[in-house]
Amino acid sequence: MAETRTALVGIIVEKEDSVEALNGLLHQYRASIIGRMGIPHPEKGISIISVALEADQDTISALSGKLGALDGVSTKTIYSKK
Repeated sequence: MAETRTALVGIIVEKEDSVEALNGLLHQYRASIIGRMGIPHPEKGISIISVALEADQDTISALSGKLGALDGVSTKTIYSKK
């Protein structure tokens, strides 16, 4: 079994049309998600989402990459040192 890591994926959504695909990806990876927080920023017309994960490196990278490939979606992933 691969060693798991704890990570946080920060997501900025600038195109509302991508929300359905984003939620579909998060649902697909739900077994690895510890928690999720979404904050709308109506003044800017964006949403800010943080997703905490516990998964192997490949799974975290795959999710982050798929999210970042969505139109109008930016991501950044940070990992715990332990």
